[in-house]
Amino acid sequence: MSIAELQVYSVEEADVTGGVCVVRCVGGTARAGQVYAVGESRLGLRRIERHGRPVGSFGAGHTARVHFTGAMVALLSRGQVLTAVPPAGHALADLEAWLATGPPLDDEPQPRTLRVLAGVRMRDDRLPDAVRLRWGRVALAATHRCARAEALPDLVRAPELACVQVYLIEQFGPGPGGDPAELCGTLLALIDLSPEQAAAQGGAWRDLPHHRIRHLRRIKGLIPWLAALRPHLAAGSPQATRVDAWTRVRNLLP
Repeated sequence: MSIAELQVYSVEEADVTGGVCVVRCVGGTARAGQVYAVGESRLGLRRIERHGRPVGSFGAGHTARVHFTGAMVALLSRGQVLTAVPPAGHALADLEAWLATGPPLDDEPQPRTLRVLAGVRMRDDRLPDAVRLRWGRVALAATHRCARAEALPDLVRAPELACVQVYLIEQFGPGPGGDPAELCGTLLALIDLSPEQAAAQGGAWRDLPHHRIRHLRRIKGLIPWLAALRPHLAAGSPQATRVDAWTRVRNLLP
């Protein structure tokens, strides 16, 4: 399974019925007959030409001249990325089954694309809560894959992971949405300073080397997510006390 993505190089022709573009495939395999999303609008990939001849498909890393149907072709811009979608939308059950197999990164859809798609579905209040929660779990799995694919340090990837997890907890409550205490403990374990140490360094941050300033900013980026978890923690618990301490020093950090 793969999700095809096309990056626009140029729009050669366009009118109210569609147009012709030069594109590069940056993920998956592009095939004639696919549908591509542009916001809420859809473009149909009617025809593909490579080296002056029609072809049925082309893969990542290759360019082609493609014929789209849809008035939005005229509004495409250079560098814009189009994502292939089934006409009725991505099948949640298929994505869940695929993610459950733990495929190697070389075989998976672009994780950032999957993260965005699942995040949108997760926040779609027109869907039943149970379906939104399932999309949230797909978004969380895709976020983990983004971190692996992009080789991000734990402290850098933590806010994006916390964003999904905190949203699920706030929307669906502890339990179905996740364990606030467990998430809080995971985030706190990533911080290698005490609040007092961070405050002392923050007070003189302009004199610190660049890597220490960056480190303090990454710690600062975790604090809003810790604060969001605070109402779900047991009153007077050690975790709640630590979160309160970090909330107090946040404004002292660069």
